[in-house]
Amino acid sequence: MNTSSRSHERLLMDGQEMARTLTRISHEILERNKGIEGLALVGIRTGGVFLAQRLVSRIQQIEKRDVPLGELDITLYRDDLSIRKDQPEIRKTTIPFHISDLKIVLVDDVLFTGRTIRAALDGLMDLGRPAEIQLAVLVDRGHRQLPIRANYVGKSIPTSREENVQVFFEELGQDDRVSILTS
Repeated sequence: MNTSSRSHERLLMDGQEMARTLTRISHEILERNKGIEGLALVGIRTGGVFLAQRLVSRIQQIEKRDVPLGELDITLYRDDLSIRKDQPEIRKTTIPFHISDLKIVLVDDVLFTGRTIRAALDGLMDLGRPAEIQLAVLVDRGHRQLPIRANYVGKSIPTSREENVQVFFEELGQDDRVSILTS
């Protein structure tokens, strides 16, 4: 990140707060689903994948059993694909289990308009018929354009449309944190 944009960064969560939040969400997932029976997590590329991996790790520590984990690329399901100027980068969807009849917890980093989640729902439905789809997000920043609401929210942050909520991950060589960036 260049220094000019860094000077307009307002920290919302540091790495410790992110870790505590993910631990809380893990417990909420287990409580709502009464354990891990019939449960799987699917992260939306890219930030949702890192968060889903961390949630699965915490859930496995608590339950002492494996939890299926998948990664979903929604690029081809986006509703703005035809109006984008740049060529989309298509990444791999890896869901090494059948999703039919499972309770799927879809994981993403930031919930904004709801359009990413709609695309993810379309992508999941093309793979099977889950018993239920739940949504876990680290940050809900409002401004919904579709009637979508998360079941598990790390932090609700009212923002303006001009602000950009950015989640930084140590998996990408950054310090774990969530910030609002303004130009």
